[in-house]
Amino acid sequence: MVAMYESELLAGRFEEKRPRLQAVAHRMLGSAEEAEDAVQEAWIRLQRADVAAVENLDAWLTTVVGRVCLDILRARTRREELFEELLDQHADPQPAAPADEAADPEQAAMLADSVGRALLVVLDTLEPDERLAFVLHDMFAVPFSDIAAVIERSPAATRQLASRARRRVRGASPLPDLRRQHKVVSAFLTAARNGEFDRLLALLAPDVAMRADATAVSIGAAQATHGAQGVARIFSGGAQGARLALVDGAVGAVWQAKARTIVAFGFTLEDGRITAIELVGEPGRLEELDIAVLE
Repeated sequence: MVAMYESELLAGRFEEKRPRLQAVAHRMLGSAEEAEDAVQEAWIRLQRADVAAVENLDAWLTTVVGRVCLDILRARTRREELFEELLDQHADPQPAAPADEAADPEQAAMLADSVGRALLVVLDTLEPDERLAFVLHDMFAVPFSDIAAVIERSPAATRQLASRARRRVRGASPLPDLRRQHKVVSAFLTAARNGEFDRLLALLAPDVAMRADATAVSIGAAQATHGAQGVARIFSGGAQGARLALVDGAVGAVWQAKARTIVAFGFTLEDGRITAIELVGEPGRLEELDIAVLE
């Protein structure tokens, strides 16, 4: 009976820490599914550990998740190297594809405290040890001495890894300005709810385009529309119930029913104005989006 109580208590403590561990793993791996697997592996290891000897459960779990993620990243890198070697051995020489024909980077879902998908794209260019050092220290304030134990390097070497990663991240293309996105999208939704037609026109680019998939249309969304006048007419008084949300790391909105998203709004902004709006209602596409309601 005592053992069962202690097990339930431990499970409760772990669940309290799961969101942070999930955030750490997600930033490390760029994949929601792999992040869940890493966190679950940490739970399995915690059950096998001598918990009484663990002085700081937060630090212990962060270290374990970090090691699991590092193993995954290293294995992923090795698989990519082997695949490239295999292609080199068996493929006929071909000219490199033009940059505009290259595959888009994998769109990784972000958690509610995300700074946008762009960061994951940048992080994906870092070496596994660099990525771990940067994510744990700069994003989650883990001391270099603790990170050093994970990657089996000295604290000084770990600090250098994080510094190198930091320079590469800062030198990459600018990350989305979520505060600016939030201001524009929030103003748009407010104007739409209140039927402020002129305010909507001011927030929309003249050539703004709106499109909706078939499911969103069947639920009540309008068909594809172009031009600020047409889009403003559609949304004037017609965004009741829309809630501000992060949609794949960018500020958007959702319609929900019983806490389940039925339509997601994606906004494209340029120079402080909305240039495109996309409404997604198809269940398969919604499942691929990472959505965090902000209101």
